[in-house]
Amino acid sequence: MNFHTDFTPLTVQPQEIEGKSFEMITEELGTHPFTEEQYPVVQRVIHASADFELGRSLVFHPEAIEAGIRAIREGRKVVADVQMVQVGISKPRLEKFGGSVHVYISDRDVMEEAKRLNTTRAIISMRKAVKEADGGIFAIGNAPTALLELIRLVKEGQARPGLIVGVPVGFVSAAESKEELAKLDIPYITNIGRKGGSPVAVAAVNALSILAEKRG
Repeated sequence: MNFHTDFTPLTVQPQEIEGKSFEMITEELGTHPFTEEQYPVVQRVIHASADFELGRSLVFHPEAIEAGIRAIREGRKVVADVQMVQVGISKPRLEKFGGSVHVYISDRDVMEEAKRLNTTRAIISMRKAVKEADGGIFAIGNAPTALLELIRLVKEGQARPGLIVGVPVGFVSAAESKEELAKLDIPYITNIGRKGGSPVAVAAVNALSILAEKRG
């Protein structure tokens, strides 16, 4: 089957495309409740998902943006729940401040421990991560079980994240895990409902790294 169209793109220059996209997002989003500091995160999440409902559902702890910028500028580790999040996060921006991205879910010791305890690798990966990424950013876009385990570790005083970006997607425990995250008195970025995913977690962390870079 052959497709034919007379449509031609307005531009093929990457920066111009992004800039035009951001203009369209701002125009279509209209009035919103987000602060000037929070809006760049919302904008990049919508840009990554083309989903305004998802963007409007974002929820920020009052200290989330400053906490995220501080963690990046201090070179703290970023922990991803899955490789898709790790791959999408901009490494050069983090590396400017001595930071790096880590994912533990496929580590041999994590897989062996999960099998031994008959539990998920996502849970065990969080138990390992909190020992190695004190004060870091935890970016969870895929596994609600990872977020719930991280919340448990925080409540028990075993974890001290600088910021939790908790936006897992799905039908089983995804929305509920975010509701639990929003009850914590530590910096977080999350959203209401089932939507989310690795691209959303990536967009949020990348937005924070751009903000950190702009601080000079």
